[in-house]
Amino acid sequence: MGTRGITFLVIYLIFSKNFLKKTDINLYLVFNALSKKVNMKLYVGNLPWSVDNSKLEDLFSDFGSVVSANVITDRDSKRSRGFGFVELESGGPEAIEAMNDFDLEGRKLTVNEAKPRT
Repeated sequence: MGTRGITFLVIYLIFSKNFLKKTDINLYLVFNALSKKVNMKLYVGNLPWSVDNSKLEDLFSDFGSVVSANVITDRDSKRSRGFGFVELESGGPEAIEAMNDFDLEGRKLTVNEAKPRT
């Protein structure tokens, strides 16, 4: 559940007519929702053609636990399209700060928070 979902849940629970009757259950739900970790997905652009999933994971492993690292490839040729996505359990903002404009094999990486698919 994202930050927006947690916010709506808390607002709903506070203004719910039954909040006072079901306080224990509501507090448990709020605590449970707030205690879940939210992973941060990063877009990594301008990757050298030599970078694969494992090398991308290695690049970002210093900033936190990498949940997934995927270099996007062309469906026909299987060649890298020059960008990928990294999902970090923690350390996302630090990774963006350190890796954006980082020089990798003569190419400056573009790193920012990934936008959701539409």
